[in-house]
Amino acid sequence: MNLFDVYPLYDVTPVSAKGIIVTDDKGQEYLDFYGGHAVISIGHSHPHYVKRLKDQLDKIGFYSNAVQNPLQKELATKLGKLSNCEDYNLFLCNSGAEANENALKMASFHTGKTRVIAFKNGFHGRTSAAVAATDNEKINAPLNKQQKVTILPLNDIASFKTEIEKGDICAVIIESIQGVGGLDEPSTEFYHEIARLSKENSVVLIADEVQSGFGRSGEFFGFQHHDIQPDIISIAKGMGNGFPVGGILIHENIKASYGLLGTTFGGNHLACVATMAVLEVLEKENLVANAKVLGEYFNQKAAEITQVKRVKGRGLMLGLEFDFEVAELRKKLIYNQRLFTGGAKDKFVLRILPALNITKEDLDLFFNALKRELS
Repeated sequence: MNLFDVYPLYDVTPVSAKGIIVTDDKGQEYLDFYGGHAVISIGHSHPHYVKRLKDQLDKIGFYSNAVQNPLQKELATKLGKLSNCEDYNLFLCNSGAEANENALKMASFHTGKTRVIAFKNGFHGRTSAAVAATDNEKINAPLNKQQKVTILPLNDIASFKTEIEKGDICAVIIESIQGVGGLDEPSTEFYHEIARLSKENSVVLIADEVQSGFGRSGEFFGFQHHDIQPDIISIAKGMGNGFPVGGILIHENIKASYGLLGTTFGGNHLACVATMAVLEVLEKENLVANAKVLGEYFNQKAAEITQVKRVKGRGLMLGLEFDFEVAELRKKLIYNQRLFTGGAKDKFVLRILPALNITKEDLDLFFNALKRELS
């Protein structure tokens, strides 16, 4: 049997990784400034993370949600405290797409309505309603296009007001910082307006924090830069540092009932411990604050490079905008400088999504390598 060929792959085969260093099958080391799409939040093979998972494997790795799992409650308590979201309830699943599917489903249950408002260049997953809310025609099959989704320009208050007041909207879903799209952000004024209008029209506001959550933006959640309160918050990516885990935080105003949501693997023992380990490292090493400080340092260093037209994003969820497409630059950074970066739907943006415990010295290495390739 062959693999279903859907990924254009770089000719690199990682076999081990520690911190920010990834080593391939030939012994060549690379610096990882991408974290596998913002997944590696506390560094590869962090010793506390590895120990927590190994210790849990010696006890029990999995049982379904038919029995008590105290680790889930422990995780919910810890997450609520560190994120300052103690007035939410946690539902655990396995990925960002699944988190957004459950968020959209809950919105439809809660309102009894079906249409969703999403935004240009947004990305929310590759399944069912999540991909329908994603602004990418190529990955939407005819089945997905049956969903009722209206995609609006970001930061256009007038068009948003027109649509939400039609009365058939169940949910508004928005990224605090767009990931795949290329690091564009809603303005604080726009975020406040959509929160106000959603509340006035009894529409569920979903903050997609799959990529910007867990400290990456310099706040625990990206929406916290704007001082608003979503109804549902979707999470994944960096919460497991590579272990497949996702979830939604549902405001306590939205009530649960047995069977409303469900999952076989979500919230299993290993997933809970992986996420707990990430939270413990974030807290002990003060990594949310580190992301903010290093984001500022990144901006200072980027200002030294004339080819950089703009720095996008916040914290360590960053993009460098050039006046040329960056695909060839990414290849050169991998093969010449041994350095991982990311691309975006905006082909002029180079995405930088490193672990939150990198240092200024690591960023110096990145910028020195970038200067060499641009010279």
